[in-house]
Amino acid sequence: MNDSYLKFVNSPFGARLARSLGLPKPEVLRRYRADRPEFDGLIAIGAGREPQLFDALAKLVASVGMTSVAHDSAPGWVPLATRHGLMTGRFEPAEAGSSGTLAALLFDASGIEDSSQLEPLYRFFHDTLRSLGKCARIVVLGRPPEACANPRQWTAQRALEGLVRSLGKEARRGSTANLVYVADGAENGLDATLRFFLSPRSAYVSGQVVRIEAGATTATAAPAPFDWRQPLAGRRALVTGAARGIGAAIAEVLAADGAHVIGLDIPSARDALDATIRQLHGTALTFDIAAPEAPAQIAAALDELGVDIVVHNAGITKDKTIAKMTEAAWQSVLDINLGAQERLDDALLAGGILRDGGRIVAVSSISGIAGNPGQTNYATSKAGVIGRVQSMAPRLRARGITINAVAPGFIETQMTAKIPLAIREAGRRMNSMSQGGQPVDVAQTIAWLAQPGSAGVTGQVVRVCGQSLLGA
Repeated sequence: MNDSYLKFVNSPFGARLARSLGLPKPEVLRRYRADRPEFDGLIAIGAGREPQLFDALAKLVASVGMTSVAHDSAPGWVPLATRHGLMTGRFEPAEAGSSGTLAALLFDASGIEDSSQLEPLYRFFHDTLRSLGKCARIVVLGRPPEACANPRQWTAQRALEGLVRSLGKEARRGSTANLVYVADGAENGLDATLRFFLSPRSAYVSGQVVRIEAGATTATAAPAPFDWRQPLAGRRALVTGAARGIGAAIAEVLAADGAHVIGLDIPSARDALDATIRQLHGTALTFDIAAPEAPAQIAAALDELGVDIVVHNAGITKDKTIAKMTEAAWQSVLDINLGAQERLDDALLAGGILRDGGRIVAVSSISGIAGNPGQTNYATSKAGVIGRVQSMAPRLRARGITINAVAPGFIETQMTAKIPLAIREAGRRMNSMSQGGQPVDVAQTIAWLAQPGSAGVTGQVVRVCGQSLLGA
């Protein structure tokens, strides 16, 4: 679906009119394209006291080919970067501002242990924020507060969340800001997450907090090497609700990343499903996931080769205020959006069809976080999805299986196109990007969570909402 206002204010005449009238001008977001460099430009590095993640960061910056400059808060970066063969220099505010742009800001706050040590954050962002270009990336790295040794360290690390969410709202021009808490021992599991947050793939993900755990694959060694251009090569991915919309976008991105996609949808969507999956050289399955026999039937259809990735995307809405809602409308939404996920996972896990080291990603919603009038059934089901993720993550660790959720905000789909105009416009503008997201934004976030390199990310809920004001 097209956003006419976004197109208009980014046209030559519309841009002039927007400036003269003081109208908001949302930026056309830079999204990933295979025919364009994924990483380029200048990245400024800052740090608090005794940064603990510089080695991992230097390797990452070198591997993606970006050029770095060190802010004076990070005096140790230049000699370290030089050892890694990085092109680097000192950050000069006047030069960076006049020569154009910084593509990214990266701050290592892992060594901050007291609120009195937060001052370097002010100096770094005070000096660099005005030098950011369009659609730039801000990433702050810290340590999980709940794992800190004492209350003062916990306090200082938790303070980073307020900073990052505010930066996401101040940066504007299509830029994002995100916080990554890296557990002690999880440094080798940082690459996939940092690549995602520094790339155009995270165009509509901002103000998020992600934790990387130290697990069997991250504590002692880096994940097995794989091709970052096709990180899912050799893996099989089941995507429910894959016929159209967000589900079709998920299938396309996973296939582009190398996965063999098994698309699943209801029998009445067979033609659309076949059309989507045929062009991806995948496999189409038609089942009614709400049927009692469906989990066993799906498990049997997958049994011979199994799967590595399960994406629970299928869902419905039947909106009414609860006083006007029928019991059937309540029950069908809960059953399809939540109960079907539980039953299908039970069947795939019990039969070993979802292999050890696998990935489960469920589609929730910001309605499940913030609630929404007229959607008590939908919001209940989507909050339940979050509960599943948080409760199952510890139980699946022994098998190396991760489970996470994405929570989309306003995404431009056929469903949102049916929303009344005034409500639709409010949904588009009430976020830091002042626009709706695209199905591909949800798909790229799921693809990151499905990667082998994301083994340390589990039990997380990542909002794909442009930093929506709802539920913030």
